[in-house]
Amino acid sequence: MQSNAPTVEEYLADLPDDRRTAITTVRDRINENLPEGYVEQMDWGMVSWVVPLETKPDTYNGRPLCYAALAAQKHHMSVYLMGFYTEGPELGWFRRQYAERGIKLDMGKSCVRFRHLEDLPLDLLGEAIASIPVGEFIARYEASRGAR
Repeated sequence: MQSNAPTVEEYLADLPDDRRTAITTVRDRINENLPEGYVEQMDWGMVSWVVPLETKPDTYNGRPLCYAALAAQKHHMSVYLMGFYTEGPELGWFRRQYAERGIKLDMGKSCVRFRHLEDLPLDLLGEAIASIPVGEFIARYEASRGAR
């Protein structure tokens, strides 16, 4: 479910109360742990944290590189961890953390799905968000584009 809301505040205001509470809590955790250089904005109909075009103007689609995003879908909520889509140790670490905690991970390539806030370990999310500085994310992006 993509939103047409132009601002994060309007996106949040459009959500039902229970979803607004959960999405706001996750958003706050992401913002608390976000490395310097990423910015929050609405993109792709979701709350997104991106590398601004002022920092990395030459992207494959002319849009800011998305590092993370957050959305309320029809039957669940999702955190998109695009940094895990790059070559690096973070994805394996993240999966092991879920297993060690005995929590079932519902994850696609970069999308962590959860129905209730309690299904998402916020401390782990914070560590995941903090794990890839902007310069490293850009370097991995560039390396992936060079391999094509």
